[in-house]
Amino acid sequence: MKIDFASSAFATLGLEWELALVDPATGEQVPVAPRLLERVEDPKTGPIRGEFLDSMVELVTGVHAEVGGAVAELERLRDRVLTWCEADGVAAVGMGAHPWQDPRSQRCDQSNPQYRDVLRAGGWWAEQLAINGLHIHIGLDDKGLALPLTQALARFCPLLIALSASSPFWLGADTGFASQRTMLFQQLPTNGLPWPISTWEEYLAHAEDLRLAGMIDNPTQIRWDVRPTALGTVEIRVMDSVPTLTEVGALAALAQSFTIWFTRNPGRQPQGRQWFLKENKWRSARYGIDAELIEAVPGEFTTTLREAAQWWLDELRPIAPELGCDAELEDITTVLDAGPSCTRQRTVHAGCGNLTDVLRSVIDETRAGVLPSPRRTE
Repeated sequence: MKIDFASSAFATLGLEWELALVDPATGEQVPVAPRLLERVEDPKTGPIRGEFLDSMVELVTGVHAEVGGAVAELERLRDRVLTWCEADGVAAVGMGAHPWQDPRSQRCDQSNPQYRDVLRAGGWWAEQLAINGLHIHIGLDDKGLALPLTQALARFCPLLIALSASSPFWLGADTGFASQRTMLFQQLPTNGLPWPISTWEEYLAHAEDLRLAGMIDNPTQIRWDVRPTALGTVEIRVMDSVPTLTEVGALAALAQSFTIWFTRNPGRQPQGRQWFLKENKWRSARYGIDAELIEAVPGEFTTTLREAAQWWLDELRPIAPELGCDAELEDITTVLDAGPSCTRQRTVHAGCGNLTDVLRSVIDETRAGVLPSPRRTE
């Protein structure tokens, strides 16, 4: 299979942020995206576009050299959507999954043949995909780096999963997982961790095998957690959607800084045996920032996720000022202190026992764009 890889400026980035649309009075997720998207020029490939369900929209930035510029563009897009939502009596919310609604009550965007194929081929599992993610594209000017960076970021993904985790509730129950979305999204056949492929030639051969086996028609149907794209990027797809722009910026800074670190430190990142990668992904989805990871930092067999995050922050801090994202990278500490969205949701739930209030708290955070101030105790 022929796969193009356009050259991009190295370590530039673009962001894709999926938001659910809900009725603020009932909390139900509602299929109003087609009506909202009547206001945009290009609802398929423009910066505000439709997604898998008619009850969600996706905000997509252009290419940026700095995280701050990408987040500022995302803020402008969010504000536009929030204005439309208010006029139409709905609300937009950044979270990995709705806390109680049956996903099979949602309607797939039937205008997109690829979405129809997902629903047809995925059966019951595809019907569960009422989930929202945050995707980060990292630009590369050399396709020879695409698969090594894909593999490196796959080993790094447990941090991104835990820090973005925002889907602890599902069908009205606390799942015990920080990210229920992670467990759902990996069920389709070409989803999940990337296969251990290290060269572009191996990737082309793998894609051709999938085509001959009738699994894909085009490379966009390879939906790995981290994957190369024809845009000349490596795309990180493993994160839950998050409520705040603070979290978006922190995660983008972490990924961008790691990319530079990886190219300057060949062979230094722990390689992570394949079964450890799978186990670390499961542990981060299950336990979030309280997980214990295997071979996550050099020289240590097991490390708590918090310790691993701190180790990587210390490594990446000298790089972040070069990229102009030092402030955003420091917000990783802010997220760790406040707790990711799954922790904040559970705190609200513990205080009221009401999932409607949980959802409203996430709507408020999405509107505010910043993490709530820590509650002080006297």
